[in-house]
This record gives sequence, structure tokens and C-alpha cells, in this order.
Amino acid sequence: MENTTKRCCCSAKKGSELYNIEVMAQGNKPVKLEEYKGKVLLIVNTASKCGFTPQYAELEALNKRFKEHGFAILDFPCNQFHGQSPESDEETTQFCQLNYGTTFPQFKKLEVNGPNESPLYTYLKAQKGFEGFDKDHQLTPILEKLLGEADPDFASKADIKWNFTKFIVDRDGKVVARFEPMAPMACVEKTIEELL
Repeated sequence: MENTTKRCCCSAKKGSELYNIEVMAQGNKPVKLEEYKGKVLLIVNTASKCGFTPQYAELEALNKRFKEHGFAILDFPCNQFHGQSPESDEETTQFCQLNYGTTFPQFKKLEVNGPNESPLYTYLKAQKGFEGFDKDHQLTPILEKLLGEADPDFASKADIKWNFTKFIVDRDGKVVARFEPMAPMACVEKTIEELL
């Protein structure tokens, strides 16, 4: 139990600058994040053909449980990790709604790392860097090997490592937590509950 608590604990960082960032909704409609001011946010990069894709069901469960209490999920599909989100924005949304019953907003596909990364992800990574994967998860050694072969220094960089990396933002726009894809969803839920 002590280890789980340790993994769940996160320190707050400064950052209401989040609300000045603009992202694109599907259909190329610009959305200022100030529209979400005062809400607790879960911001996640997703993919439709990933081993973690079934997390959509857990995300929708969080959405249903907390959305009436000032909580929102911002879903950003991303095709940067082994091409696991190849479809159009519309096809991705249809897939998620059909297979996982998702009702939270899904934004236009974006990049989370590199020269074309979204300013949102530049900001999120500056606020909360990579602190390692859950050592107890069966996929951790596989992902560490894959990432290590591509970049031996991957663990020292704030880059997003894979699909379904989650950032939690409090009602004041501060990034208070980063959860890697294999972090227990109970940990994510506990953090959200505490902020609400």
C-alpha cells in the first residue's frame, strides 16, 4: 500500500498560463483552453490501435462519474508512437464511440514531441517531466527496452513516451500530476477525486 501511495503523490506546479493556449477541435475549429477554466482536467494523448486503447473504457467511466462535479477529459489522438492512430479524426471518434461509448470531447490529432509538437504539450512537459514507469507493470520492461534502443537517454527527457500519458490539471490551471500509460487508473481517479 505504501508504494501505491508513493506513486500517487504529486507536487503542484505553477501554471495558469495553460488557459492562454489554443488547441484545435475536429473540423479545425480553434478552442482556447480558458473555456475549461475552473474545471479539473485530465489531458491525454490517445491512439486507436494501441495495447492501451482499452483504457478508453476506464476514461469514460471517470467522465461519467465526475463530469457533473467540474471535471473534463481532453482527448488528443496522436500518431507518433508506431503509427497507432492512423485514421482520420472522424474515423477515430467513430471507433471510440462505437467500441467504448466515449462521450468526452476528442480534439484534432496532434503531435506531442518534436519540432511540430503542440504548444499544449510543450507546456505540459515543462510543468511535469517523466518520472519513470510503474515498475510493477508487465509492460514496463518491454517499453523500456523499446525506448532505450531508440534513445539510451530517454529516461532523462520530459518527452511523452507512449500513448495514454495523462496529465491532471487543477481548477486553477496548475499541472499537478503526470501518469504514464501503465499507472494504475485507481491512482488517477484518487488524484481527480482529491482535486474535486
